[in-house]
Amino acid sequence: MPALSPASSNHLLAALPPEVLARLQPQLKQVSLARGQVLYESGDSLDYVHFPIDCIVSLLYTLENGGAAEIAVVGNEGLVGVALFMGGESTPSRALVRGAGTAWRLEGQRLKDEFNRHGEMLLLMLRYTQTLIMQMAQTAACNRHHSVDQQLCRWLLLTLDRQPGNQLAVTQEMIANMLGVRREGVTDAAGKLQNLGVIEYRRGKITVLDRPRLERHSCECYAVVRKETERLLA
Repeated sequence: MPALSPASSNHLLAALPPEVLARLQPQLKQVSLARGQVLYESGDSLDYVHFPIDCIVSLLYTLENGGAAEIAVVGNEGLVGVALFMGGESTPSRALVRGAGTAWRLEGQRLKDEFNRHGEMLLLMLRYTQTLIMQMAQTAACNRHHSVDQQLCRWLLLTLDRQPGNQLAVTQEMIANMLGVRREGVTDAAGKLQNLGVIEYRRGKITVLDRPRLERHSCECYAVVRKETERLLA
């Protein structure tokens, strides 16, 4: 893998004061994450946190019957594993890599040691956790009150914000599983966007052709999440 600087490849790490990053940097390990890889299962004790570089990780809530729905998505704006420093040590969600790439991995104890200094790291992690909670709450409201068409637009926009380029390697079945809806609903919604010239869909790939129109077809949930994230993590 090419040599990268933590401060240039993950926004949370970039926001740390130089002296804090200097303490953490020797402990950060760049790792490759494959699509479909599970970083932790529901109820697992967390040993590491991951700061995504160019991968995308879905946080999924899984039911007893095996059904699941995405409650949040994490890219290079954040980290995966907030339960570790919030004191819970485990979480009922599942972390699944849905966009292959790389991340910085850090031992959980190293993060907790820095967190317990009660300095800038603590404040930054709490603000990030607030953005994650807000994203989860907005997703719950969106899934309850907005159409599949709007949910699909929101989902595509959140994904685009966390990766370079305008092409997504994703199937309609995968989107349906993430949104917790029927595949037929996703097929219909994607077909409408394609007919409008907003996206182009070919098997396993979605290319966004007109992002401004995609934003206009989305509900307010995307804008709320983006605005609040920018406010808290400016």
